[in-house]
Amino acid sequence: MTDSFANWQEQNQRYLTAALGVVRQYLVHHASLLSNKGDPKIADSLSEVETALKSAETALASPSALEHICAAFGLTAFERDLLLLCAGMELDGAFAALCASAQGDPARPYPTLSLALAALPNAHWSAIAPNAPLRRWRLIEVRPGESLVTSQLRLDETVLHYLAGLPFQDERLQGIIEPLGHSEELAPAHLAIARDMAAIWSNKDQRAEMPFIQLCGDERGSTRGIVADACVALGLRMYCLPAEAIPVNASERDHLARLAERIAALGRGVLFVEAGEIDTVKSALIPFLEGIQSIVVISSRERITTNNRQIVYVEVERPKSIEQLELWRGSLGPLAAKLNGTLESIVSQFNLNSKAIREISLTIAGQGPKIPDHDIKSQIWEACRIQTRSHLDDLSMRIEAKAQWNDLVLPEAQQQILLEIAANVRQRFTLNETWGFARKSSRGLSIIALFSGASGTGKTMAAEVLANELKLDLLRIDLSRVVSKYIGETEKNLRRVFDTAERRGAVLFFDEADALFGKRSEVKDSHDRYANIEISYLLQRMEEYSGLAILATNMKDSLDAAFLRRIRFIVQFPFPDASQRAEIWRGVFPADTPTEKIDIKKLSGLSIAGGNIHNVAVYAAFIAADANEPVRMKHLARAAQVELTKLGRPLAPSEVEEWI
Repeated sequence: MTDSFANWQEQNQRYLTAALGVVRQYLVHHASLLSNKGDPKIADSLSEVETALKSAETALASPSALEHICAAFGLTAFERDLLLLCAGMELDGAFAALCASAQGDPARPYPTLSLALAALPNAHWSAIAPNAPLRRWRLIEVRPGESLVTSQLRLDETVLHYLAGLPFQDERLQGIIEPLGHSEELAPAHLAIARDMAAIWSNKDQRAEMPFIQLCGDERGSTRGIVADACVALGLRMYCLPAEAIPVNASERDHLARLAERIAALGRGVLFVEAGEIDTVKSALIPFLEGIQSIVVISSRERITTNNRQIVYVEVERPKSIEQLELWRGSLGPLAAKLNGTLESIVSQFNLNSKAIREISLTIAGQGPKIPDHDIKSQIWEACRIQTRSHLDDLSMRIEAKAQWNDLVLPEAQQQILLEIAANVRQRFTLNETWGFARKSSRGLSIIALFSGASGTGKTMAAEVLANELKLDLLRIDLSRVVSKYIGETEKNLRRVFDTAERRGAVLFFDEADALFGKRSEVKDSHDRYANIEISYLLQRMEEYSGLAILATNMKDSLDAAFLRRIRFIVQFPFPDASQRAEIWRGVFPADTPTEKIDIKKLSGLSIAGGNIHNVAVYAAFIAADANEPVRMKHLARAAQVELTKLGRPLAPSEVEEWI
């Protein structure tokens, strides 16, 4: 607790005590009149406490909690005194007896509307109306009684703590609304948005007149920082509310809205509603917003509309590559000088926001003295991979890429194209930013490769090799879960896939891609129309995707021609000939696997692809391990018979007799 806050608390307490003293004298005066024992000294006492109140008000360095409540909720003088009357019951032991005396009823030692109307000056009936400030914002509550005027009035506990100058948190909002008050280093474009927001708020006097601000787009990771920076500029606090927490039930929703408004007003804050996907929360979110009279910011992908408030829409994009580069340099400080050329490759691969960059930089900077200079690059790179990993388990599977170049058995031409794919990925920053291709056009910059060939010819292994070479995650997309029979769901799933892959810099691998990238059909019914829309959307996202996407198929002719025009690399994986099969056989067993008298020439005569060769080797190894023997030709003969039976080409025993 700072000295200035402690001084304010002391001054606030003195002011509150003086204000309660004035209301106490009103009760004393009314009780005197009620008993026909008017005392002329009462008027002098009232004058004394009013003088004490003015003295306490003059001593305040900043407005008291009571004054802030009156200004925030627009309380009249009578509503202010009524609030104090209820507060006195909690803070001053004499108030209960005074209330009973002023009402001429010992059974009513508590505030009521009838008492307030009779004892307090400037009285008006509307003060206790449901839509009046005291009840609308739940400052006081009316306990059930015989009638409205005789029912007990009670001050809300949160308001009581606030009046007393104590740090407060409404228990009813714990786990729902999270107060945040710090800003963070932002990219220049995001900093400009924060300044524009602060300008909008500072130009309006009334909260109810301020337009909602909606931060739209895919970059939701920076929205908190943007709102926090705008709040800090005006001395405001930010209160975060996840839209999923808004009740669908109307009365519960209204109750939450009032409490949210109140905490924002008491805390001099902004209500920040994080919506994400609008479709899932729309039925509760829109009515909630239409009942709010506070400064509100909404964060979501799609735009929303309300009937009674203007909305200012702001598109928030992830920082540009150049901005990310500057954020890295600023966050890493002196360490950045040791990363000549490294930051450019990181920026070209990992599309991070300012928060993620700062977190990684703090971690690396803390370990900096312990990390050799030549290891800092790999440490940052790996930290980026871990930072950007997110859950997409329902639509994809992360493949642990272990295959290396020497595991691939391909003709030299195909090997060369794979090397060029890796080079394209590594040099994206140079072409797009340094050489200006991205500034000239955003189209045609995606890196899409088509791997075409029969099953088992090495397409998946080649994808692994590229991911391993580039030190990136490899995401194999589960097309059975991406493609949905429900209208619009496929596009949503694809959007999640591409958005996640762009953030984490992953290699996207679409196996059996013809199921998703097939030719558009003639429109005969609504299903055909929506299927074509899905393909058109996929074309657009593929063209916009900033990473490496690999399509694997054994039916190239089934792909839509529009996809083929957008593919930068096409790699044809041929069925291996005898010499290539021999090379695959030589490397199929790990070094630690015991083998004996393996005849590579005989094995290479078996016309199967590399994937099938791997299956035969694994099956034979299991048979040998179970017999506690090294892998021999007899085990491979049995495994080959099983594998070819699966392929519909069973081997006769005579065909493998010479193997044994």
